Amino acid sequence: MITTNVPTQLGLLLCCLLSTTLSASEDPWSEKAIKNSVNASDYQGTLERNQLLELIEAGNQLFSARFTTDDGVGRPMATQAIIPTKRKRPPRNEFSRTAGLDANACSSCHNVPIIGGAGDFSVNVFVSEGFQHSDFDTTDPQFSNERNTNHLFGSGVVELLAREMSVTLMQQRTQALADAKNQNKPVIQALNAKGVDFGSITAHPDGRIDTANISGVDNDLVIRPFSHKGVMTSLRQFTVNALNHHHGMQATERFGTRWTDTDDYDEDGIAQEISAGDVSALVAWQASLAPPLAQAPTDTRWLEAAKQGQQQFDSIGCADCHRTYLPLSDLAFSDPGPMDAAGTLRYGETPNTVYDLSLLAWAETLEKDTNGDYKIPLFGDLKRHVIADQQVAALGNELLSQRFVERNVFMTTELWGVGSTAPYGHRGDMTTLREVINAHGGDARDSRDAWKALPKDAQNNLIAWLKTLIIKL
Repeated sequence: MITTNVPTQLGLLLCCLLSTTLSASEDPWSEKAIKNSVNASDYQGTLERNQLLELIEAGNQLFSARFTTDDGVGRPMATQAIIPTKRKRPPRNEFSRTAGLDANACSSCHNVPIIGGAGDFSVNVFVSEGFQHSDFDTTDPQFSNERNTNHLFGSGVVELLAREMSVTLMQQRTQALADAKNQNKPVIQALNAKGVDFGSITAHPDGRIDTANISGVDNDLVIRPFSHKGVMTSLRQFTVNALNHHHGMQATERFGTRWTDTDDYDEDGIAQEISAGDVSALVAWQASLAPPLAQAPTDTRWLEAAKQGQQQFDSIGCADCHRTYLPLSDLAFSDPGPMDAAGTLRYGETPNTVYDLSLLAWAETLEKDTNGDYKIPLFGDLKRHVIADQQVAALGNELLSQRFVERNVFMTTELWGVGSTAPYGHRGDMTTLREVINAHGGDARDSRDAWKALPKDAQNNLIAWLKTLIIKL
């Protein structure tokens, strides 16, 4: 078994061997961070343990690499837009905290409390989807949404949960259409996946579907589990987006000849900057990060307070959205995944690769339910909710919508790791757990009001429990 979130002698040995291999075509003093791209054809089918270990280590190196202009850093004639978009003229400054470039390495922002973790307020990103054709040099919220960095631990199982839930919702839609046709009348179908209610659809005999009552997911019923707004489908999509936005490192699967008719879309003189294999390595590393698990305090007073705090968490309704666990049937992570869309490699377009996450040491720590499913303790529901109202509006502070998701609607934040990843809130401008709980409005207003009504000791106990949900160093 292997683990990936702390150094091991085996990991260090593989790192040295891999560095030697990758450096073969470069001078040892080369200023390139990527000595040699990962060859995707070397990693196909269901990877054996050693192959998976190698690919994860390659991803670890890429995630920590401080990319340079020799690698292709910069996008002088391309914008930060997700869809390949040309500039009319090069920017005055290549690096900018607002429109990017804004980081030298992935680990520059994902590092609290360790690599792959969250980020401090100082590394906030600026999401400017509505201004993809222009540059701006202001942090005015009329031009961008300022977002704090999420941690990546457990992201592999989160994507697997989203895939299984999406399939369940689509099957319910298919069944509703069949029933409406057979019965020759409209059929109302409740949408529910892993116990999470996503509203309903009305299927008509002629094949039309009324989606007005869908709740918390897009009308295509694909759950997009990543980002504060829940608009990123997969780790692969997230990775390709981030490489271009933050570093100007452009993946060939989106910015290469297939979609743009050139292998140097950003016109920086470096062709084919990030190979499909490089993206796969980064995905494998992120998917392999261990899910954060609750750590029982050694302090007996803290332990007793935490036990009572979890009971308070359940009793005031927090667990309605921050669910204790969601069941997962399979730890086989296919890459590309079945929900990936244009702009990344897609399932069936390339020989598929499967990362068996059950080979990782942390998989043995996951409990199973009576059905034999893994109990994934994410304390979330992978559903979007209204999180602000007129009286309690702090978490609805954005002025721009993203991907047609309302400004006051956000994905439920998974609480695993929350004890290690201050600051809090979408902007990272709340320094304590108490502040962010007080800021819950909208769908969470009743739970927030129940929290406010708790005696001070009971509130402290709830905080004591949340502080046991840490990323293990």
